[in-house]
Amino acid sequence: MSRVATLFFLLFAFLFTSRPQAKPDVPRPEQFRYFKINMINTQNAGSCSYTVSIKTSCSSTTYTRDQISLAFGDAYGNQVYVQRLDDPSTKTFERCSTDTFEVLGPCAHQICYVYLYRSGIDGWKPETVTIYGYYTKSVTFYYNTFIPNGVWFGFNRCSAASAST
Repeated sequence: MSRVATLFFLLFAFLFTSRPQAKPDVPRPEQFRYFKINMINTQNAGSCSYTVSIKTSCSSTTYTRDQISLAFGDAYGNQVYVQRLDDPSTKTFERCSTDTFEVLGPCAHQICYVYLYRSGIDGWKPETVTIYGYYTKSVTFYYNTFIPNGVWFGFNRCSAASAST
């Protein structure tokens, strides 16, 4: 009988003390209403080349005619800005597609923020934005949500980046 009691005690202790594994905290993109494009930093505006790869979600609209802008940079004020990435005539940002862009801009250290801006009525849901540069490690930002209209929307991990360097 004591074995049965011990077994029940162990089962009871296991059920009430074990907790499910916590899921890793996946950062979500946020709105940045007060984000400003840095037009002053043009000293080395075209000095470095970046490859930007944007994967559109399979749950996005079939295509978008919306205007899509991009800004990314580092914790030191180096910012790359692309006023228009979209081009409906070349079928950019179609559902389940990946579009790659070559972008020139100031040389940045580790990229720690990226923002997308959408203007239009179609809607658009990027899955990921990956940025590659010669002087920086590649970095991927996971959106997987529709971009709101008329606001900068994305990630700013610069305080974490500067704390780890």
